[in-house]
Amino acid sequence: MRFSQIFAPTLKEIPKDAILVSHQLLLRAGYIQQVGSGIYNFLPLGKKMLDAIRAVVKEEMDKIGAQEILMGFVTPAELWQESGRYNQYGKELLRLRDRKDNEFVLGPTHEEMVTHIARSFIKSYKQLPLHIYQIHTKFRDEARPRFGLMRAREFVMKDGYSFHSSYEDLDREFREVEQAYRRICERLGLEYKVVEADSGAIGGSGSKEFMVLANCGEDTLVVCKNCEYGANLEAAKRKSRQTPNDEGKYGAQAPKATFCEFLTPDTKTIESLCDFFKIHPFFTIKAVVKKALRESSSADDKATIQDDKSEVVVFFVRGDDECEETKALNALNALGVAHYGGLEDAPQALLESVGLQAGFIGPMGLNGVRYILDESLREAKDMIVGANKKDYHIVGVALNELDELQNAHYADIIKVKEGDECPHCGCGLQYAKGIEIGHIFKLGEKYSASMNATFLDYMGKARNLIMGCYGIGVTRLLPAILEQKSDEFGCVWGEGVRIFDIVIIVSNIKDNNQMSYALELYKKLKDCGVDVVLDDRDERFGFKMKDFELIGFYQALIVGKTLGEGKVELIKREGRQKQIIEATQALDVILNANS
Repeated sequence: MRFSQIFAPTLKEIPKDAILVSHQLLLRAGYIQQVGSGIYNFLPLGKKMLDAIRAVVKEEMDKIGAQEILMGFVTPAELWQESGRYNQYGKELLRLRDRKDNEFVLGPTHEEMVTHIARSFIKSYKQLPLHIYQIHTKFRDEARPRFGLMRAREFVMKDGYSFHSSYEDLDREFREVEQAYRRICERLGLEYKVVEADSGAIGGSGSKEFMVLANCGEDTLVVCKNCEYGANLEAAKRKSRQTPNDEGKYGAQAPKATFCEFLTPDTKTIESLCDFFKIHPFFTIKAVVKKALRESSSADDKATIQDDKSEVVVFFVRGDDECEETKALNALNALGVAHYGGLEDAPQALLESVGLQAGFIGPMGLNGVRYILDESLREAKDMIVGANKKDYHIVGVALNELDELQNAHYADIIKVKEGDECPHCGCGLQYAKGIEIGHIFKLGEKYSASMNATFLDYMGKARNLIMGCYGIGVTRLLPAILEQKSDEFGCVWGEGVRIFDIVIIVSNIKDNNQMSYALELYKKLKDCGVDVVLDDRDERFGFKMKDFELIGFYQALIVGKTLGEGKVELIKREGRQKQIIEATQALDVILNANS
């Protein structure tokens, strides 16, 4: 293609609203155009790069036997109502009605639709396993779309779904997809980490995220300094803690008392409590009080309800730990008494309405208020806890010896800190930033059970289909690549995907020798199947070079004054590596580089 024919409206100035480098470059280099909040047009260069990434994803999915389909972007609401997610998904789900007043949703994900396909056609275990996928437009009504394609409302995603007759076969497919996703990341030249993750609104028993490591990432990762362990902060685990050796200004001495009530005026914080007793915060219990927003309830729910939509819930952790909100919400929902959509800080008035004294809350005598204790407290002893009355704490508490806590709910609800020990090898954990580009789930029977998607096993017995779900953000991969690879001059795409294989830049198009050589080489490369651009524009050489760097062509062949000496210059965009080659050998050199 001739550059003069390419529709690539590049910009000199950085758009004001573009914060991330990737967003700035995609706009400046003419890949995309913003038309609304979180909605973008893909211009010719953007569509070409999107197709290149799509081809890599499709290739790897097809290799593991997955079959491509295309599901409707508009989904009947009744399918979402069957699964129970219509009311649970939240405001990100865009709901609409047609002229006949039928309800629909714009699909942010397609578990319901694909389960409907499976229950319509899969009848026997002989038809299993089955893995189908699509690469299609999605829509999520993000409250704050930002960072360009990184968090857009409309986007292209590869979402795949597998169906199995056993959990063992689901595990096998899960591993196959994990390896396929690893190959995708490696082919794109990405530095990435596979981490344990929270399943979120998709649900299921287990999930892993594929994170591209980048300082601009919105996700905080917990990674081991020594082994391969990694997890999203909201799903991270640590090795069980031991009693501190001699940390903190008061050492690690346990309190010398046995279930004694002490007057502790003005000790509403862990710090003031530790100062009062001259003790390490490891031996204190912190109460984190939240207002849980309910989306449904059950008849046997006897907890103290403040109104029809919320209730007070208390989460207890050690004094030197923090409560991780996603873990806490998952633990609350795991009780099965209701579905809670979120947690908010409980105002003082709400605490007082259920008899809680801020700063003096403990797990005994909560009078119907629901509470959950962190797993690390299950065998805790020599603890200082709130006495549930103003200005009093209880010292020397062993939680496992209290009758009223025998049926208490324990769960992993703490936020892992840097320096905590890895649950696998015991080495130190540290934080890293990542961009989520893929997420795989073991759905199990979550959707098949609610939507009555069954098959007959080899004994002729009806059983629920066992499902897996596998997503990868195709449009998000564009900014992810740029966040890792771009430089101060513009886009760098690397070896894995190329906007073009090569651009031939003629230094002076009015020089007949330069132009004749470039045209002849251009035609030969095209005949050999090379994706080549001839920059035939009547522009200054410096201007053309800036476009080469900004757009991120894989490499450029410079045809200039040295042609008179039988030389041309080959520049690889990544690293700006330059090489002087014989003009007569240029065709072979380029073909060898693209073979």
